[in-house]
Amino acid sequence: MFKFIHAADIHLDSPLLKLDAYEGAPVGAIRGATRRAFENLVQTALDEKVAFVLIAGDLYDGDWKDYNTGLYFVSQMGKLREAGIPVFVVAGNHDAASTITKSLRLPENVRLFPADQPATARMKGLDVAVHGQSFGSPAVTTDLSRLYPPAVPGCFNIGLLHTCVNGREGHAPYAPCTLDALRDKGYDYWALGHVHQREVLLENPWVVFAGNTQGRHARETGPKGCMLVSVGGSEPLSLDFRPLDVVRWEVAVIDAGGAGRGYDVVDRFRATLSALLARSPDVLSVARVLIDGETAAHDELQADPERWANEIRSVAVDEGGDHVWVEKVKLRTRPPVAKLAKPDGALGELLSLMDELAADPEALRGLGSELSELEKKLPREFREGTDGWRPDEPGWLAGMLSEVRPMLVQRLLRKRAAE
Repeated sequence: MFKFIHAADIHLDSPLLKLDAYEGAPVGAIRGATRRAFENLVQTALDEKVAFVLIAGDLYDGDWKDYNTGLYFVSQMGKLREAGIPVFVVAGNHDAASTITKSLRLPENVRLFPADQPATARMKGLDVAVHGQSFGSPAVTTDLSRLYPPAVPGCFNIGLLHTCVNGREGHAPYAPCTLDALRDKGYDYWALGHVHQREVLLENPWVVFAGNTQGRHARETGPKGCMLVSVGGSEPLSLDFRPLDVVRWEVAVIDAGGAGRGYDVVDRFRATLSALLARSPDVLSVARVLIDGETAAHDELQADPERWANEIRSVAVDEGGDHVWVEKVKLRTRPPVAKLAKPDGALGELLSLMDELAADPEALRGLGSELSELEKKLPREFREGTDGWRPDEPGWLAGMLSEVRPMLVQRLLRKRAAE
């Protein structure tokens, strides 16, 4: 029996995504998160006495600012070398974008597969064959797996591949392949990278995305880590997910339904936060708070969203201290049905127009075209990142209309009352 680790998409020293634009953000903790998660990976390999480690691409995050990233990797690999643990790596699209990576010599226990053709690595004293091929450029659109060699008879065969398989939402279509083609190779385990969400695609043979080792932004939620794979003995092959992340992105959905006051909603967040902290006590939780539901507190919340966002943050500081940071608070509440009647006059006509616009994808595309010139005038932080300016996406525009609508109503009603 032997064990190995399958990891991928480590993105060492990945840059911060706009976090320094947020007042009070734990920038220092998040900046070092990819390294600390990688140290957890190395420690897990040592503690479990694994036979080898697989890294299925995107070890790095493109060009380094200097050699410190590479030197750090070498130092961590030295710990595995002393324990006699080899490491097998394929370069992914982000690795291929790095010019420094190509010129830095790797430690002797690290095998980087070539980019010109697939290769096979064997280990002394262990009937294992690892087959792999690296990306030679940042955008590989051909099926690399097609030329992977046949399975080696008498060995446990592993395919190490950076791929989107047959397509994954939100990921570039790099090195596409099919599950049927992977199955036909006759391998026992396919260790895949590129998709940051952990997923088992097949069990016969095993075709597995390990996901990334550390979430980097608000769309990469939940525990992140590696797969510990046990092979041989009297038991069938088994997978054991091991969390490695030190910063965990979470979405905290607060049901405001039936709440009478804004502070009732804040109290509900307190209860949700307590459960979140109990679930992830050893990591820094970065929470995006979504307040949803039909509530009598709707007008109160929408009248001053900044105040209520900071009430939420105050609870987070009080309850979680340094263990939680609220990245954003989004209000998606609705007034009770009895209050949904549109006002008359110009305001009612405006709201009807907004409702019609939100329900018409073609009209939204036209609105996006009209707004394209505005993009040039926006600050960089509004144009980039996971919540950046996306007027070419009808769904994004519809969401913006939904968020703007209640604030617009409140302001116009206050102005009308003052006249």
